[in-house]
Amino acid sequence: MSKIFSFGFWNSIARVILRNRLVIIAIIVGITIFMATQWQHMRFSYTEANLLPDDHPVNLVYNDFLDKFGEEGNVIMLAVNDPSLFTTPKFKAWEELAKTLENYPAVENVISLGNLQKLQKFEDPKRFEMVPFVGDRDWDEATVDSLQKELFTAMPFYENLIYSTHSQTVQTVIYLNEQIVNSEERKVFVLEELQPLIENFEEENDLKVHVSGMPYIRTLNAQNIIDEIGLFIVAALFVTSLIFFFFFRSFRATIISMITVLIGVMWSFGVIGLFNYEITVLTALIPPLIIVIGIPNCIFLINKYQQEIKNHGNQAKSLQRVITKVGNATMLTNVTTASGFAAFILTDSTLLKEFGIVASINIIAIFILSLLIIPIIYSYMHLPKDKHLKHLNKRWIGAFVDWMEKMVRQRRITIYITSIILLALSIIGIYQIKISGSLLEDMPQEACFFQDIRFFEAEFDGIMPLEIVIDTKRPRGALALANLKRMETLETAISDVPELSQPLSVVRLAKYSKQAYYNGNPKYFQLPTSQEQNFISPYLKGLSSGENIISTYVDSTGRYARMTTFMKDIGTEEMKRIEENLVPQINKTFPPDRYEVTMTGKALIFQKGTTYLVKNLIVSLSLAILLIALLMAWMFRSFRMILVSLIPNLLPLLVTAGMMGFLGIPIKPSTILVFSIAFGISVDDTIHFLAKYRQELKANNWKIKRSVYAALRETGVSMFYTSIVLFFGFSVFMISSFGGTVALGGLVSATLLFAMLANLLLLPSLLLSLEKRIANKETLKEPAIEIIAEEDDILEEE
Repeated sequence: MSKIFSFGFWNSIARVILRNRLVIIAIIVGITIFMATQWQHMRFSYTEANLLPDDHPVNLVYNDFLDKFGEEGNVIMLAVNDPSLFTTPKFKAWEELAKTLENYPAVENVISLGNLQKLQKFEDPKRFEMVPFVGDRDWDEATVDSLQKELFTAMPFYENLIYSTHSQTVQTVIYLNEQIVNSEERKVFVLEELQPLIENFEEENDLKVHVSGMPYIRTLNAQNIIDEIGLFIVAALFVTSLIFFFFFRSFRATIISMITVLIGVMWSFGVIGLFNYEITVLTALIPPLIIVIGIPNCIFLINKYQQEIKNHGNQAKSLQRVITKVGNATMLTNVTTASGFAAFILTDSTLLKEFGIVASINIIAIFILSLLIIPIIYSYMHLPKDKHLKHLNKRWIGAFVDWMEKMVRQRRITIYITSIILLALSIIGIYQIKISGSLLEDMPQEACFFQDIRFFEAEFDGIMPLEIVIDTKRPRGALALANLKRMETLETAISDVPELSQPLSVVRLAKYSKQAYYNGNPKYFQLPTSQEQNFISPYLKGLSSGENIISTYVDSTGRYARMTTFMKDIGTEEMKRIEENLVPQINKTFPPDRYEVTMTGKALIFQKGTTYLVKNLIVSLSLAILLIALLMAWMFRSFRMILVSLIPNLLPLLVTAGMMGFLGIPIKPSTILVFSIAFGISVDDTIHFLAKYRQELKANNWKIKRSVYAALRETGVSMFYTSIVLFFGFSVFMISSFGGTVALGGLVSATLLFAMLANLLLLPSLLLSLEKRIANKETLKEPAIEIIAEEDDILEEE
């Protein structure tokens, strides 16, 4: 009954397609136009990828921090490390640059050498005031020299804020309006206003300006993603079309395939816009993925069409068989591929969920497009010429198939030993895999902005803020001298960590107030004693603009204190080690029964997100395996067959994981995707082989050896073609400037190559060795879905 239903269903599909060609083409054109209209809703991501669920405790802590202290990542730094800056003409130009920046609507405030303020004591009445560091003096040589000397010797408050303790590097700090930090206006300011301004300054003054800060880095990184989308699409089209033409030697077949996948690409952009999803480093991979995954569909369909034409020359019969036989098989393979991506939908990460939704929808869409477009276009064309069918008899393909059959016939023990050795080596390699949650690691390391990141790490000990929030649990508690001393103790502990910079907190302001009380003498830049605090307090009450400074480090109630340190580019394991060392020091300094201390910041969130994803990797991969196993169970109705078929697909995943360990490629958000993607694609070959194998069993009266070799010869060519296309197609991602994308492309390509060999060598060997235990009339009698045998072609009889 299921056999008749399967046959009848695909027969009906073939009739509908071939009898309604113009209507179907019109529908495809209409949907394509609609999808193109949705492109306007596509948005590029202007924030860092948040890999954690919205209600995760780490996210809740960060949002609470933003409520108290505002946006943390709104600072852009411009730095110059050149002694000639302190010559009058260049110094004037540097300050003019700062004044120009102040006039942009996107800029809230600019701190530069020219507008520095210093804390000064006044009598009658007793008060502190923030007064200009330079004042109205002219920028002559004497003034510039005086400023340079005083800045580096008498202004410890501005250490690592305006000048570096490591050298004579000075910087101008730009604070962006919080409203534009996560919007497209930030992109306009950085790319169209800030960059041209800096380039002009560098050219006119012969000074190298280093630029950094999270808004700047994020903008240029996002622009690189945008630029690479087009590059990937063009490269994927070029590589796949070149390989396709090499196999088929037909411009017509190549062009038809390219049209099909290009429509799929248009639909993929349309789906992103339709759902109002952002284009992130992950969703940017989907359009070229559709090309790479769509081309094998075209190969199976066109290859079958040309085989049928060669056999009997009847175009109508050939097109009908393409739809019924190949459509049946490719539907299953595309469903399994989509299942590998759909596993991400079940995670709690919004980023991965959106990626899984868009990818799985478009994989099914490219299957439907292939099934409709290719038969319909060929139905309007002349029959292929003999030269277009020559590839079906290529000697080197025949030699490859002969080699496979020889290995399976005579070298099964060698195949098993090799597999066991690979498995053992892979397990050793897996234990060497490291986890990396670096926010910067995947960024293009040859880019100028990445070189500037390294410069700021060397000069200012990092650029990625790590925030520590101290809850004193009482109003004004953050300003109490006892708590200031505790903060100073914690600052000392943080300063001793090589990966972290000297912290910024209200402690620095308290030290500065003592220095100001002693008329600016830098040796008094330290916390006041209890007695000194009594003397200083009257002066602090008159600090009219001081609230703006204090509010940077203390909330409006005075209960919460903020301590900011900057991290170098470190991974998850280093951050875990730092946390393990700091937490005991924090608990010792701020007893948990009296204080609550939390760590947060975008870089920390990203690292926690990586750890979260790694923990969910096994879950998502297990779900993918379960979904695909259920599909195969439905198809073959044999539990033993499922177990045997999973072995050649799991082994390549283990080999890839082992390679990652030996090659030092860490587990990170980009490489985590490798396993589910590769498994979903590689199992396609298994389905093709087993479907043909079961078909041959029935045709050969359940003679196992004859059936295995027949299936191997029948499916080997198509599996080789598609695997080569997939290998080189995914290799396209290795041209990326993003390290994670390069690793993704290389690892998926390697996995699919291993999977092809496993399905062509290990799977047939297992079937032959286990023989009747897994393949008999009882276990494979009535599959739910069947690829129709030649003799069952009712349309032919009609």
